[in-house]
Amino acid sequence: MTVPGAESGLDRVTDAAGALGLDIEIRERPAANSLAEAAALLGLTPADIVKTLVVKRSDDTYLFALIPGDRSISWPKLRAVVGVNKLQLPDPQRAHAATGYERGTIVPIGSTHAWPVYADDSIVGKRIAMGAGAHGYSLFVDADALIAAFDATVADISAEA
Repeated sequence: MTVPGAESGLDRVTDAAGALGLDIEIRERPAANSLAEAAALLGLTPADIVKTLVVKRSDDTYLFALIPGDRSISWPKLRAVVGVNKLQLPDPQRAHAATGYERGTIVPIGSTHAWPVYADDSIVGKRIAMGAGAHGYSLFVDADALIAAFDATVADISAEA
């Protein structure tokens, strides 16, 4: 339920995608007990579901890391690409304050702050699913268009899960 006078996460995503010229599709999705089950429900492979991780720098600024669902973030690789010695995942409250989204719904599109985006190179050339700003929904987008819209840094920033 949307709070009266407040824009819902889905609305923020849709409005921001329109402003960026991004062609997105938002679908309602049933709950899943695993990544494999979620992928099957969406007709995808686990690698096509991309996690948006909000990552905190030591100076209290953030960045988004886009990681395929079947992989995990590689902290050494990401630190090297960003050029810092320390990065960490913030607690849920800080993640929400940094993005306006709850964990599990985070997406760079419509974030309340325009943090830099780092995309794992394995998503290039794919149509991907990701958070949609609200629980129970998935957003589908062309990864190359998303990368271009955010002028994302593309690099090998993941490791086998």
